[in-house]
Amino acid sequence: MSGKLTGKVVLITGSSPNIGGGIAEGMADEGAAIVCVDVMPENAYQCAEYLKGRGADALGVVCDVTDETQVKSTLEQAQQKFGFVDVLVNNAVMFKQKGVLDMTLEEWERQTGIILSGSFLFTKYVASALIDQKRRGSIINIISTAGHQGQPGNVGYCTGKSGLLNFTRSVAMELAEYGIRVNSLTPTATALEEGFDRAAKWGRPKVDSVKFESVMDGFRKSIPMQQLPRPADYAKTAVFLASEDAAMLTGTDIKVDAGALARYWAWDPAVA
Repeated sequence: MSGKLTGKVVLITGSSPNIGGGIAEGMADEGAAIVCVDVMPENAYQCAEYLKGRGADALGVVCDVTDETQVKSTLEQAQQKFGFVDVLVNNAVMFKQKGVLDMTLEEWERQTGIILSGSFLFTKYVASALIDQKRRGSIINIISTAGHQGQPGNVGYCTGKSGLLNFTRSVAMELAEYGIRVNSLTPTATALEEGFDRAAKWGRPKVDSVKFESVMDGFRKSIPMQQLPRPADYAKTAVFLASEDAAMLTGTDIKVDAGALARYWAWDPAVA
C-alpha cells in the first residue's frame, strides 16, 4: 500500500473494533505498518490479522499499558519486526462511569492509570527510542469531549482525559527540539454502526446497531451537525496529524466532534 504514511510504523494502544480499530484501518490504508496493542488478546490479534488480510503489514501485541515491563517488551517486539516506531497513538482507555461518591480508590487508580500512566509510559519509551535512533516522530493522544467538560458520574474518565490534554502540551514542548511532534485528537459520542460492522469483519457475531439507536439518537439530536462522527472520521484526522501535512503542528488539540464543544450552552440544536 502507498499513501501519506507509506514507510511509517504506527503503534496504537487500545485496538478494539471501534475508535482504535478505525484509526488503525485508516492509517494502514495510507500505507503504514501497524502495531495493534491491547490488553484483550482478541482486540490485538484480530485487528492485526484483519489489517494483514487487507494487504497491510501488522503485528498484534497483548499489553497492559500500566505495566512498565510489558510496555518495554511491546516496543521491543515492534522494533524486532519493523526496526522502529515513527508514530504513537495513545488510545487505551477504561470505561467506568462512576462519580466521586461511589467510585472506589482501586477503580479510580485503575482508570486514571490506563489513561494517564499508560500514555506516560508509551510516550517515554517511544520518544526515547526515536531520540536514540535520531528519527523524527509524531505522538497522538486521544482525548474526549468529556475531557473538556464536567460530566457528572464520570469522574475518573473526565479527569484522566483532561489531564491528557495538558500532558500533550507539556510533552510537546519538551520534545520539540528532537523533531517529535505531540498533538491530541478529541472525539465525541461516536456512531456505532461502523464499529459493529468492523467487529463482524473481524469474525465476531454481528450486532444490530438499531437496538442502540434510541440511546444514540439523544446524542445525535443534541449535536450541532445532527450527525455523529464515525471512527473513519477520526482516522482521517489521525492520518493528517501523523503525516508531513501537519509538520508545523505540535501541542495542538483537534476536535472531531461535529461542533459539540463549540456550541453555546443554552442553545439546544434538538429544539432549534
